[in-house]
Amino acid sequence: MLQYPRMEIINKEAYRKYEVLEEFEAGIVLMGSEVKSLKNARLSMRGSYVKFLNHELFWINASIPLYAFSTDEDYDPERSRKLLLSRTQLTRLETKLKERQNLTIIPLKCYTSHRLLKLKIALSKGRKTHDIKALEKKRDMVRNEKREAKEYLK
Repeated sequence: MLQYPRMEIINKEAYRKYEVLEEFEAGIVLMGSEVKSLKNARLSMRGSYVKFLNHELFWINASIPLYAFSTDEDYDPERSRKLLLSRTQLTRLETKLKERQNLTIIPLKCYTSHRLLKLKIALSKGRKTHDIKALEKKRDMVRNEKREAKEYLK
């Protein structure tokens, strides 16, 4: 059986700034050189987001640099890319966004599934700054407790 190399790029900032409510796996419409560049793990998700345009889902502002051996001269690394989801998932997402005003769709990670590239997106709610600081404080306390327990057991 042929093994494909695993590639995974995680948007850590999204996990910090947003509370994830529901996750979806979407396919991405890409050009050939973009696929090669992504499989080399060259992607910047900083400032990227997912948006509905004409009842279709698009990944906006993600930067995929030009593949080193590509001959495409007028390539735009930050172009909008269409996301592929089933019709039921699309309508479900769209209705949830219309029902509650404070929800958004964010990209969480880009990875390979067998030989296909997938984008994990999430329906999420933004955190306030005091919530972010409280969460970081809680994580630091747990980390310190583990470190102290490990030192105590030595």
